[in-house]
Formats: sequence, C-alpha cells, structure tokens
Amino acid sequence: MQLSSPRQRAALLAAASLTLVAAVLPPPKALGIGDALFPELGNPGYDVLSYDLSFAYKDNRTPLDAVTVIEARALEPLERINLDFTHGKVASAEVNGEPARFESVGEDLVLTPARPVVDQAPLHITVRHTSDPRGRGDGGWVPTQDGLAMANQADAAHRVFPCNDHPADKAFFTFRITAPAGLTAVANGMPVVPTLRFGPSTTWTYRTKHPMATELAQVSVGRSAVVHGTGPHGLPLRDVVPEADRERLDPWLKKTAGHIAWMEERVGRYPFENYGVLIARATTGFELETQTLSLFENTLFAGEGYPDWYVESVMVHELAHQWFGDSVTPRVWSDLWLNEGHATWYEALYADGLGKYSLERRMREAYQRSDQWRAAGGPPAAPKPAPPGEKIGLFRPVVYDGAALILYALRQEIGTEAFDRLERRWVSQYRDGVAGTDDFVRLASQEAGRDLGGFLEPWLYGKTTPPMPGHPEWSTPAASGKPAASGKPGGSGR
Repeated sequence: MQLSSPRQRAALLAAASLTLVAAVLPPPKALGIGDALFPELGNPGYDVLSYDLSFAYKDNRTPLDAVTVIEARALEPLERINLDFTHGKVASAEVNGEPARFESVGEDLVLTPARPVVDQAPLHITVRHTSDPRGRGDGGWVPTQDGLAMANQADAAHRVFPCNDHPADKAFFTFRITAPAGLTAVANGMPVVPTLRFGPSTTWTYRTKHPMATELAQVSVGRSAVVHGTGPHGLPLRDVVPEADRERLDPWLKKTAGHIAWMEERVGRYPFENYGVLIARATTGFELETQTLSLFENTLFAGEGYPDWYVESVMVHELAHQWFGDSVTPRVWSDLWLNEGHATWYEALYADGLGKYSLERRMREAYQRSDQWRAAGGPPAAPKPAPPGEKIGLFRPVVYDGAALILYALRQEIGTEAFDRLERRWVSQYRDGVAGTDDFVRLASQEAGRDLGGFLEPWLYGKTTPPMPGHPEWSTPAASGKPAASGKPGGSGR
C-alpha cells in the first residue's frame, strides 16, 4: 500500500502508538475524587480551565450532535484522562491535537492519549459526541413543551457533555447552539455577536465572564421571548419566557430589579455579568439557580395555588443562590447546607419583610421538626449517603430550613451586626471560588472575635438539635412529648 500524504502517515503512526500504549496499560477504570456523597464524580489529575460546547438541536426527541472542547492543565503525569460522561455516543476524541483512544467505563469516558501527558502540561481535549435528551428523568436535559432546558444539579451535567462533573472544578464556558429558524437559544452569560444565520438555522453563542460549576450550566431552546431590562448599577437583565406568556408574565419580570436591590443591601453587589429568569413550560418539581439565568416552572406563576408573596420569596431564593452556591461554590457536596441554608434564609427574610410569614415563626416551626429531619437525612453538614446501589436524595428538608436554622442560631449567638459582616465577607472573600464548612466556621469565628467551633459543631454535625440561644422555651417533640407542628412548607427552589 502506498501512503499518499504526510497526513495519512501521521494518522497511521498515531493509531499504531495508541495500540502500543493500550497494550501495556492496565484496563481503564472509573475514577472519582472521593466525594463522600458522590464518590465516582469528578476526576483526579487535572484542572479544567474552560469548556467550549457546541450543540446542534433538531427537536427535543432527537439526540443533539455536539462537540466538547476542554482546555485544562495536568496536575500530575497522566497516561489516561478520565472525563465524566454518559448517555451519549462518542464518535472521536483528540488530546493535544492527536487522536486518542476512548472507552466507556461506568459513567466515565476514559481517554488514552497518543503519548503520556507530563505534569503541569496544557491539555486540549476535543470530543465529538451526541447528547441525548431522551429517557432520563433525574436531570440533564429537561424536555419542555417547545424545546429543551437544562437542570444538571447535582450530578447530571455529565449526561449532557463530557466534563469534570464536580463543583470543586469551576471553569469558564462558551456555548454555541444551532437551532432551526423560529426558535431561540439561550445559555449562561452574555451573548457573543454576531448571531450567525445559515439558511434555515441560526447559531447563537454565549460566554461566561466568571467561572462556573458544571452543575450550574444552562442551555435552553424553544419558542421564547427574550426580555431585556436594567437592574441596579446598570446591571443587564435578561429574562427568557414562552412567547405566548410574555404579557402575562411581565409583572413578575419587573420584580427582579427590586429583588436584586434588596439582596445587595444585605450582602453586597451582585456577583455576575447579568441576571434573569428562564421560565419554561415544563414540569420539574423544583426551581433551579443556574448561573445568571435561574430556571422556573411556568406553573409557579400561573396564579393558581401560590400566593404572590410566596412566589416572590421563591424568586429571591434562586437569586440568593447567585451569591451562595454559584459565586461561592461548595468544596464538597456535604457543604450543600451553605447553599440551601443561605438561600432559604434570605427567602424567609424576604417573606418576613412582606409581613406574610415571620422569620421567628418559621424558625420556631423548623426547630420543632429539626430532630425528625436529622434522623431521616442526617445532620445538615453531614448528610446520610445513599444505601449501596441506590441514588442519593440530596435535597432534604434538613439542608433547607434545617440549615437556615443554623444561621438563625448563629445570629442569635453573635448578634446581628457580626452576622451581617460575616455574610458580606463570606461572599466577598470567596467570590468566584470554592469554600466549605470549615471555611465558614473559621470566618464566623474571626467576625465574632472568638472560637465558634464548639458552638457550631453540634448544630452542623449533631444527631439532635442543640438549645436555641435566646429561646429557652423552644423545644423539640422529643423534649416536649408533643407532635411536631406541620409548619409552612419552604420554597420549592433548590
């Protein structure tokens, strides 16, 4: 056989090298970074710097053709590179411009590069694959009446694109979405102009200006109206709603600027480049704080079953997550209480300010139920892992109102002024980063001027709820012998 070009010769040599490398390496295996709640998520050995994701959408029943490009840095010598990815078919993979062998093991996509990667070397990874919206009801793509949206929390981003699917590895994102004419595609961040039109299709490009966890990625395609506005300090607002519902939803959209101003009074400037709500005609059972573009079910705003004050407080819950959970991201999933406890705290404060559901009443009712929540789901900062072979139900009452109760106790213990300083310092010091429970305890101790470890440990890790400072009359059912009050349910937001 005659080799007709240098390119063909190089390709054959690369393939031969891959065969030789694969022959001397042990069989690939799924890896994880050892998160106590999701032990197989995340991958050791590298740090992702950016993702460039391209999706070609046809309809919400057809797998999307996709290309994922990852820029990363090796943190150790690598003979193999594990990515989290499942529920899609891989056509090809490259590492640093050369073809790489690829195999699926568990929920990992394992790449074997043509040559080993040395410590601290740059990694340029390209994977051509499909992204399948069908057949899963526990995250990833969410079919809507007119398209798709994304709900990746906690462990579903890797059902959409190959990634290092753990919040500890934040990265910048670029999204390129091609969709048929008549549809609108949106994603996190700001639009990159110009939008490209090729015959019957349009390609939309968006880019984040701040790093983001994979679980917070958002892409939506549908018959949507994009409503632009201005928030505090000239902040660009961008709401995405079903075209047919734009007029009905407009009064709700106009509340966002006031919500942002309310949050800024308490914790400081909004941390990202823009904000808005994505209201989808879908049934999810939750609302979700995807970064810069929070996802809401259309039925929340339908005017049936939910009073206006409750809807507003849920909107504030997801907005508060932009500071607590999005900008400051949990180091491990057991730190989720910091996300949900804070979002619930500001949701409750907002409802209290409206005069509809007092903070003290909500915290008293949470206190009465706290021991039951701890018994069912574990303490707020140490959730019970799932039984072997089962999927964890991470979003339990103990990490919502049960965690907000910790913040209430802390404020009672150190006073309002020190607590407010702590909140502002937390989101400022760890902005665009990751932080965990130990970081919060240390910062709280600094603001209080004394070691709070002994006070906070039983609140965070105890099997039973400690006495509430300032409220010796509060008791749990075990102490009082009375059944727990049912209370008002908290928001449906994650």
